[in-house]
Amino acid sequence: MKNPEVPARLWLAKEAPNYSDSPIWPDVSSGLGLQQVLDKGLGELSGGELQRVVVAAALLRKADLYVLDEPMAYLDVEQRIAVAKTIRRIIEESESAALIVEHDIAMLDYMSNSLMVFLGEPGVKGEAQGPMDMRSGMNAFLKWVDVTLRREPKTGRPRINKPGSVLDREQKEAGEYYYYVG
Repeated sequence: MKNPEVPARLWLAKEAPNYSDSPIWPDVSSGLGLQQVLDKGLGELSGGELQRVVVAAALLRKADLYVLDEPMAYLDVEQRIAVAKTIRRIIEESESAALIVEHDIAMLDYMSNSLMVFLGEPGVKGEAQGPMDMRSGMNAFLKWVDVTLRREPKTGRPRINKPGSVLDREQKEAGEYYYYVG
């Protein structure tokens, strides 16, 4: 991305040749909301717009394993959800695997079917656990941070329970920090 005047469309064509002929292009384009940014110069794009173009370039390359580091950086909440769902759908449909580093627990919930949990003291020592299924991984992590999650009934979105609330206490007593259904 050396020339900020290069339109995103041309940069994408360089990074993912024949992207517009790819069978996944319509899904990537609509899921990442790219139509309104493709004719803008790279230097004109906001951080979120640029992030979506770069994620598209990665997904449009055929691979057995995709490694994505913070693919939702610079995106607002609605964009994060759309991008997370698009990433998951593309990875599943391509029968590939992805290793995704993400610190937004809700986005991990949308994208993942298994987790590796890293516990410890940042910069001092750590321990990797997994890979493990979502329930086991999320329960291990949420117990470590002493947080319980529920699903919002209307939207299905993950929500953190208020510490000490009835739901929080019930879930902790049951050992279910991740979406307890009692």
